[in-house]
Amino acid sequence: MLVSQFFLPTLKETPADAELVSHQLMLRAGLIRKLASGLYTWLPMGIRVLKKVETIVREEMVRAGALEILMPAVQPSELWIETDRWEKYGNELLKIKDRHERDFCFGPTHEEVVTHLMRSELNSYKQLPLNVFQIQTKFRDEIRPRFGVMRAREFLMKDAYSFHPDTESLKKTYQDMYDAYTKIFTRLGLRFRAVFADTGQIGGAFSHEFQVLAESGEDIVVYSDGSDYAANIERAENLAKTQPVQEGDDSPDGKGKLKFARGIEVGHVFQLGNKYSQSMNLTVLGEDGKSLYPEMGCYGIGVSRIVAAAIEQNNDKNGIIWPDAMAPFQIAIIPMQFHKAYRVREKTMALYEALKSAGFEVLVDDRNERAGVMFADMDLIGIPHRIVIGERGIDAGTVEYKHRTGETSENIAIDQLLTMLQKRLLGRHL
Repeated sequence: MLVSQFFLPTLKETPADAELVSHQLMLRAGLIRKLASGLYTWLPMGIRVLKKVETIVREEMVRAGALEILMPAVQPSELWIETDRWEKYGNELLKIKDRHERDFCFGPTHEEVVTHLMRSELNSYKQLPLNVFQIQTKFRDEIRPRFGVMRAREFLMKDAYSFHPDTESLKKTYQDMYDAYTKIFTRLGLRFRAVFADTGQIGGAFSHEFQVLAESGEDIVVYSDGSDYAANIERAENLAKTQPVQEGDDSPDGKGKLKFARGIEVGHVFQLGNKYSQSMNLTVLGEDGKSLYPEMGCYGIGVSRIVAAAIEQNNDKNGIIWPDAMAPFQIAIIPMQFHKAYRVREKTMALYEALKSAGFEVLVDDRNERAGVMFADMDLIGIPHRIVIGERGIDAGTVEYKHRTGETSENIAIDQLLTMLQKRLLGRHL
C-alpha cells in the first residue's frame, strides 16, 4: 500500500482530553476518531489492527470446537424480564422503544438471547455439548466513559456460550476455552496472567479473568511468587474474609508470598451453571429420560479493548510498538527523494512488489515529505520493520534496515533482504 493512496491522518500534538497513553497514541497515529462520549470511528489503520485481533480470536475459537453465529444486537425486554435482569442490570443497560412503544435494549451481553435460541432448538442430551460464539458490537451505557476504546460505551466483543448435560462436560469445555484464551493472548504477543475472579453481573459459580499486565491498568492482580496462584483483588479479599490482602502475605495455597501487579482485563470465562437455563425454562431430555436444565458456560473477549491494552504494554516516547501479530503493516519502506530520483523510485517499487509477492504486508511512504517526518510517522504508527532506500545505498547494493525497537540501523545487501525478513517474520510462525 502506498501512503498516497491511504488515509493516514496523524497528529503531532497530543489531544487534551486523552489521558491514557493508548488513547493518546490511537488518536495521534490515526487509528480512531471520537464521535461522541464513548463512541469512536475506527479509521483504516485502526481497522487493520482490529481485524488482526479478530482473526486470531476467531481461529482459536474454531480450533477449540466453537461454532460461529451472529445474534441481533437489539434485544426485546421480555427476555431480560425472564431472568430478572431488566431492572437489576442497572443503568448500563441502554433501554430503547420502537415505534410501537415496545421495550428493547441494545445488548451489553447475550445470555438471554442465546438461551432463548437454544430452548427452541435443543431437546435432547444427545445434542450436547454445544458451544457457539459471535464477534459483535456491544453497548454498555458507562456513567464515565473514558480512556478511549479502553472504556467505551460501544465496543467489539467476542462472546461464546456453551451448553452441557452435566457439570463434568461444562468443566471440560471451560478448560478448553481457558486453553484457547491462553493461545490467543500468546499469539497476540501480550504479557498476561489468568486470575481467579468473582462472577459479578453475569453470575455463576466460577470464573477467571485474563489480565494484560500494564502499569496503567485499573485492576490489581494478586499473585504468588512461589506458585501459579493468581486472583484479582476482589476475589483475593473475598477469600481472605477477615482482613485486607497485602503484599508479602502468605499465599492461600501455602506456596510463596503474595505480590501485586496492575492489569487490564481483556477476557473473562464463566461457569454459569443452570442460572439462565432454569430462569428461561430451557430443558432437554437426559439420558435417563427425565428433563434437565443444561449447564452453561460463557466466555468473553474484549476485541477492541485488546488493541488499547497492547499499546499500554508496548510503547515508547516515539509511539506504538506493535507485536508482529497485531501490526497494521509488517514493513515500512521509506524512499529518499522518491519524487525526484528515478532510480530510487524504480528500486522502491520493485522491492515493494517482491515483498508483497513473498506474502508481506508493506507500506511505502511515497509522500513528498522530509525524511524526519516520514521516520517519525512510521515510529508513531509502530510498524515493526523499516527499510530506507537511497541512491547511496543503491550504488552499494544495500538498503538500511531498522527494527522498531532497535537502537541503530544496519545496512543489508538487497539480495539478502528477503531471506532476512522471512527468517525474522515468517520463521516464527512456521
